[in-house]
Amino acid sequence: MAGYKSPDFNERTAAARAAKQDALEQLRNKPAPDPAAIAERQAKLAEREAAAAERRATRQRALEEAKAAKLAEKAEAQAKREAEEAAALVPEKTEAELKAARDAKYAARKARKR
Repeated sequence: MAGYKSPDFNERTAAARAAKQDALEQLRNKPAPDPAAIAERQAKLAEREAAAAERRATRQRALEEAKAAKLAEKAEAQAKREAEEAAALVPEKTEAELKAARDAKYAARKARKR
């Protein structure tokens, strides 16, 4: 039985050149793409891109609405806090004012009974 004989450099380069030539021939013999199929693929791609753009726009609107709602909530809370602080700054009635108010109510009640 004969042993394995490895190809020398010239044989390897010739085999590579032949393989490259075969690949080029296969590429040249490949039929041209169908224009209708290309147009259909482009239409589908445009459809997908339009749908993705619509989804992005919807998502962006939702984010903006959420931000606006959050800002409105913060502004409302700030206004409420400021109103509470303003109410806290109003001085309470003194004992004399409270007594005068009680006396006025008492006098009004007495006047109604008569």
